Amino acid sequence: MRYVRKGNLSCIRLSYTPPWSYQENIDKEIDMAIRDWPVDERPREKLLQRGANALTDAELLAIFLRCGVKGKSAVTLAKELLHRHGSLSGLLMAERKTFCAMPGLGTAKYALLQAVLEMSRRYLRTSLERIDILTSPELTRDYLQSRLSGYPHEVFACLFLDNRHRVIDFEELFRGTIDGASIHPREVVRRAIAHNAAAVIFAHNHPSGVAEPSVADTRITHYLRDALAMIDVRVLDHIVVGAGETASLAESGLL
Repeated sequence: MRYVRKGNLSCIRLSYTPPWSYQENIDKEIDMAIRDWPVDERPREKLLQRGANALTDAELLAIFLRCGVKGKSAVTLAKELLHRHGSLSGLLMAERKTFCAMPGLGTAKYALLQAVLEMSRRYLRTSLERIDILTSPELTRDYLQSRLSGYPHEVFACLFLDNRHRVIDFEELFRGTIDGASIHPREVVRRAIAHNAAAVIFAHNHPSGVAEPSVADTRITHYLRDALAMIDVRVLDHIVVGAGETASLAESGLL
């Protein structure tokens, strides 16, 4: 809008900016804003200078996205995606169809994400195989969380350990519905014998996201403990995996 004076008459002349020009201006302003950030506040530079722990979820996600979409920077897009899914874990565990339909994502990003998640799981698994698992309960929980969180149905799994409490193998033994999974003690005993295991750690997820052991969880754990005791296999713990949290029956005094 601009003011124009002609003789004794005054008028206001409105100038119209087409929507596409307006959008282009927004894009340029966003790009300039990102480039004008202090170097140590830009997500990538911040990570290199301070380490990944110094970044927010949105900043980490922005680095993964690499770029935004028309009218939105990578950081703005990351914040919107996190808000839509409630958390970073909610986004990362989204089903393929849902993930690929979101702006700024797609099949290539989904494939990249799955590769990153699998590398993380393998790294944790390799780390577990080198140690006495009882000396690093946090690492054990992180591994089980990475394997079981995000499932829309309940999954019961087992870590089979040798007599030095090192990991022999991890197996998902039973799958169920959102409300529960049927556990068969005979199959658990059979797999423990097959692995020549000296001890086990059970784990299962709660699709509700609440990592709180139920009465049924405690009951089946005691039943499995007694069955495995007959072949001299110890049950060290039963971990319940929720959304970003875990609970230990052993630490809760329920084992």
